[in-house]
Amino acid sequence: MQTSMDRDSSKLTVFVSGRVDTAAAPEFEKTVLDDLDGITDLVLDIDGVEYVSSAGLRAFLQIKKTMSKQGTVKILNMHESVKEIFDMIGFTRLFTIE
Repeated sequence: MQTSMDRDSSKLTVFVSGRVDTAAAPEFEKTVLDDLDGITDLVLDIDGVEYVSSAGLRAFLQIKKTMSKQGTVKILNMHESVKEIFDMIGFTRLFTIE
């Protein structure tokens, strides 16, 4: 998994590619959570992500939980295979997905 970030004032866009699996999920969660100070608008562009494990889902949920105290989370460019997983467990109701 690889991430890169673009911060513009109180907006942070995180570009994610690869697999958000058991090995990568803790790094993904820590990378995002460590950079949320002053952020009110978080955008997760996951165009390069084709697989999310249960550990990855937990990371997304923790990020959402943290951001719910300070702003919003939007997920962009979700592959259909990942969207099916989000649909199955009800995450599509928790996140704004575009």
